[in-house]
Amino acid sequence: MNLSSRPIPFRTLLAVALLAIGSMSRAQPATPPAAATAAPAPAAATVATVVLSDLSWLSGCWRGSVNQREFREHWLPLRGDLLIGAGHTVMQDRTQNFEYVRIEPRADGLHYVAQPSAGKEMSFRLADRQVDGTDTIFTFANDASDFPRRIVYRRGTEGWLYIHVEGRVQGEERRVIYPLRRIDCESDDLIAK
Repeated sequence: MNLSSRPIPFRTLLAVALLAIGSMSRAQPATPPAAATAAPAPAAATVATVVLSDLSWLSGCWRGSVNQREFREHWLPLRGDLLIGAGHTVMQDRTQNFEYVRIEPRADGLHYVAQPSAGKEMSFRLADRQVDGTDTIFTFANDASDFPRRIVYRRGTEGWLYIHVEGRVQGEERRVIYPLRRIDCESDDLIAK
């Protein structure tokens, strides 16, 4: 993606700004819970064997916050061969960004498709699925894009979800991690699983 020819989604701008001021390392858990213990080397699954129902655990509501920004994702249950979700970022009771997302099967595999409020729809094809200890990691990639190039959904233990946004910004590798917890959609109470 040529950053000068497209509007840059707020989530991307936020990620770059947070990296620039070095605040991400103070605002999130140092390591995902599963990474804190020694685990066997990740086991890769053949991407062709991954089906949409392998991601049905996303169904429900997720919430996280970094630097006074609260971000949420809400995923509807799997229906009609499609997972549909929405993301919303708020700071000081003001919407900063929102996006619609879906995960769908296509002829060449599963695709994560994002439609941010400030940009064009982008598609990322499932490139890898790994099991790392008790965590399951789904990596979606779009090699035609600089940032984001990869969107990673890591299902952690005890109700954690880590969304990694990775790619290159001005020639340098960047990775931003959004730590989220599963919450009750109505009450906003944390749900440990």
